[in-house]
Amino acid sequence: MTNSKDTVAFSNTELAADSAAYVEALYEQYLADKQSVSEDWQSYFETYRQDTDAPHNAIKEQFLLLARNQTNAKPAAMSEGESANPKQMAVAGLIEAYRRLGYQKASLDPLGLQVRPAVAELELGFYGLSNADLDSVFSVGDLAIGKTSAKLSEIIAALESIYCQSIGYEYTHVYTTAEKQWFENYIESKQGKIAFDKAKKLEIFERLTAAEGLEKYLARKYTGVKRFGLEGGESFIPAVHEMVQRTGAQGSKEVVIGMAHRGRLNLLVNILGKNPSALFDEFDGKVQPTIGSGDVKYHNGFSSNVMTEGGEMHLALAFNPSHLEIVSPVVQGSVRARQARRSEGYGFDIDNSTVLPIIVHGDAAFAGQGVNQETFQMSQTRAYKTGGTVHIVINNQVGFTTSRPEDARSTEYCTDVAKMVHAPVLHINGDDPEAVVFASQLAVDYRKAFGKDIVIDIFCYRRNGHNESDEPSATQPLMYAVIKKLPTTRTKYADKLISEGVLSSEESAKFEDDYRQSLDRGEFVAKGLVEKPDTQLFVDWTPYVGHQLEDDFDTGVAIDKLKAYGVAMSKVPEGFTLQRQVAKVVEQRLAMQTGEEPLNWGAAETLAYASLVDEGALVRITGEDVGRGTFSHRHSELYNMNDGSLYIPLQHISEGQARFATYNSLLSEEAVLAFEYGYATTIPNALVIWEAQFGDFVNGAQVVIDQFISSGETKWQRLCGLVMLLPHGFEGQGPEHSSARLERFLQLCAEENMQVITPTTPAQIFHALRRQVVRPVRKPLVVMSPKSLLRHPLATSTLEELASGKFETVLPEIDAIDNSKVTRLVLCGGKVYYELLEQRRKLGLDHVAIVRIEQLYPFPEERVLAELAKYPNLTEVVWAQEEPHNQGACYFIMPELYHTVPKAGQAKIVMATRPAAAAPATGSPKMHNEQQKAVVADALGVTADQLQ
Repeated sequence: MTNSKDTVAFSNTELAADSAAYVEALYEQYLADKQSVSEDWQSYFETYRQDTDAPHNAIKEQFLLLARNQTNAKPAAMSEGESANPKQMAVAGLIEAYRRLGYQKASLDPLGLQVRPAVAELELGFYGLSNADLDSVFSVGDLAIGKTSAKLSEIIAALESIYCQSIGYEYTHVYTTAEKQWFENYIESKQGKIAFDKAKKLEIFERLTAAEGLEKYLARKYTGVKRFGLEGGESFIPAVHEMVQRTGAQGSKEVVIGMAHRGRLNLLVNILGKNPSALFDEFDGKVQPTIGSGDVKYHNGFSSNVMTEGGEMHLALAFNPSHLEIVSPVVQGSVRARQARRSEGYGFDIDNSTVLPIIVHGDAAFAGQGVNQETFQMSQTRAYKTGGTVHIVINNQVGFTTSRPEDARSTEYCTDVAKMVHAPVLHINGDDPEAVVFASQLAVDYRKAFGKDIVIDIFCYRRNGHNESDEPSATQPLMYAVIKKLPTTRTKYADKLISEGVLSSEESAKFEDDYRQSLDRGEFVAKGLVEKPDTQLFVDWTPYVGHQLEDDFDTGVAIDKLKAYGVAMSKVPEGFTLQRQVAKVVEQRLAMQTGEEPLNWGAAETLAYASLVDEGALVRITGEDVGRGTFSHRHSELYNMNDGSLYIPLQHISEGQARFATYNSLLSEEAVLAFEYGYATTIPNALVIWEAQFGDFVNGAQVVIDQFISSGETKWQRLCGLVMLLPHGFEGQGPEHSSARLERFLQLCAEENMQVITPTTPAQIFHALRRQVVRPVRKPLVVMSPKSLLRHPLATSTLEELASGKFETVLPEIDAIDNSKVTRLVLCGGKVYYELLEQRRKLGLDHVAIVRIEQLYPFPEERVLAELAKYPNLTEVVWAQEEPHNQGACYFIMPELYHTVPKAGQAKIVMATRPAAAAPATGSPKMHNEQQKAVVADALGVTADQLQ
């Protein structure tokens, strides 16, 4: 706006310099709509306006867009001449706004209750355009609608059809330009028209009929019984069916699904092929667990094989507890293991395309459960990537009784958490099954193209309450007033197909009748089910089933092999320069592993790994800082000081060895431990280890321990050989760096569900790790692993102990004492043993014997009795522990001792512990030392002043 009249002074008026921004805003408003400003301002602006004047809002919007995301945001491509045209720039801004914000205007809510404000950026006036411009022709830039230019009205109609119908595409936040362009080409070329042929539409309708038919059948047959039905979200079944078929056609061999209870029974019957009659037997109470506790029918897993265009495919539905979303990382671990299994010999290169993970979420849980954030953060990391996951949100728009968004979350959509990893989100109206199926195709294709996560958010509803005996109208009266009057998704789709001439009313009814009759006859109703599955598509666990735990199991390795492993682990590539302290560790370890020096913990542990990979067992170790080890004892990863390159000696033990994988995890306990549980339950011939940075941090994953590790076998008959290394020991480091909460694990022990050990020598950890693989039993192993013992001068072993020994559940007295003089027997485990031993020796307490119980569960009663029998004159049996009286093994061991000790005599049972406490340990070094002395003194039967 330039004119000679601009030189006129307007001091002390609205046109003073400090009012420039105000006047500029008024002028923008005037250019968009003259009537929006007063007549005085209209007259004034008419005086100064020039023909080339145009609003700056559109241009500002483009620069703002570029600033927000320089890799993605761009105005539609234009020629140099077009870019000089302000209105063309405005149209380019409008096109980009539809791509970025069109989903906010999409018709997503099948209930019509969702009130969304108008999106200002999708209004013509925002860009200085008006209805007068609708017939003007503009370049469409890179908008893929089959022409290079079009009237503004056509452009808007195309954008509305593409971005504002039953699918809301939220994708412009994706990380790369290639992904963004892929999306635009995929969806814009179709101009919002989903062109399925008659056969495809009937396929969708048949699956929709199955989804609705099963729920109706169960509602009539088992009225009011909990089943967590899918009514209102039936489009979910055609969606999963399409994903399975499409990924199978693309060459995948397996699909693994994780989901909570909503719609689970429907998926089991209509997708995975569970026999309906078997489900009815469960409802009728005819199925009782033959082993363990069993679980409710809507938590159980299942597996089957189905036929696709690409060949036979294995489907697996993971077992799932009621803790919503925790199954997500479990499935990821299982998928990674399956992908590794499909790599030749568990090789080092993993093809992620062979197995597809599908995770099904509820809207409230997706937004509310933190494990989702952890799992998303894992999705592209070296240790945990699975080549992308398809996430399906069954968005009922209510969580139990909570439907107000301001109560359920702080984000606009329940799916916003997925944007943290730039995952695209497809919001879909669940009452448009064709849109749901199209989105399923897009999701599978995107995952195949980019190997990343993608989210399908199916806006639907829950026709009943949280369960079938719940009355939802008490808390959602308006929602359920609408739902009660709403035709089902199948009814709406049937009407659509009838109007299109694809289907007749009689044919629609026949679909329904045929399905119901199949259920009456107890026939399989899943499509493409393979009656005689190809067993090579899944793992055979038969060799590991039905075995009892055996303590006496040979796990020795020949000395010459051990020495060869040590030599192999000492070698690094030519020109590879180690850091000074690391080089010293490697040199010392070679001396240990070739028999020149006693073995410390790290030397024995790495020999166990070397022997297992050489024997063909995969070894995988993850956790925070596991490559080096929190306490610098492992050094399984070596770094070149010259260029930072990584070398892992355990990957170079022998030709044809199995995979050794070690990964430093992200700072997570819950999702990482769940992932490793899923991995360990999928590959039996493997040593899968999760190590906590400090054992104390394991309580961040308590739900995994409670719901899976300790109870998975009794609930679901799922075998698992997962090892948990939990650094544990009272060394004056305070309440959060002392205890792995041994008491919690022992409280969970029953039915030989897991093993809990407190090894005190390098040979013991060597044999414990080997036993976990060599013995044909798969039970979780919880190890209270050491810290200071890693380098304790007394905590050493010899190669001979590795070659000829086994894991000893009980270690006897090691000094040559006169058993007949022993009146006090101290039983203990872990680090405190060495403090007791040193003090016993210094004080010359020949009447005291010290025996280590290295395996607390299963409790080795026979071995303990054998040790008791060695001392005929016992008057006292002491359990000694560093932990407070109400923690550690105390409450677990007391009943065991009261049961065992009387069988060997009349000795008194004594507990030597710290006083009962709310926190595991003190933060005061002085108090710690005083308490530690008191424990040792009490155990030996002396005063603290007598200790040396």
